[in-house]
Amino acid sequence: MTNHQKINYVEYPVKNIEATKAFFTAVFGWSFTDYGPDYTAFTDAGLDGGFFKSDKSASTENGSALIVFYSKTLEETQSKIEAAGGKIIKPIFSFPGGRRFHFTEPSENEFAVWSDVGA
Repeated sequence: MTNHQKINYVEYPVKNIEATKAFFTAVFGWSFTDYGPDYTAFTDAGLDGGFFKSDKSASTENGSALIVFYSKTLEETQSKIEAAGGKIIKPIFSFPGGRRFHFTEPSENEFAVWSDVGA
């Protein structure tokens, strides 16, 4: 498969790079490479990307795109997110084909997790 004209990288603003790195390492096992104090790149996420220092955050309420993770064990993933300091902002709900919830990480960026298991 060719990578020509495919999504290759994603970047997110973060208020606290170290807290965000610790969160994604604990919950999802991501790896990071720092490029100075205001930028870190992540790998092991399914799609590589980075976090840049900013006072802003991404949320669907403000019209941001939403990155959605897949989990075979939705409740277990939710517990890991909460234990690592994430906040559930939309509890688990059903939709045709699955269930999902939305959360924010320590820099207040919104993400979601979905599962087709138990739907």
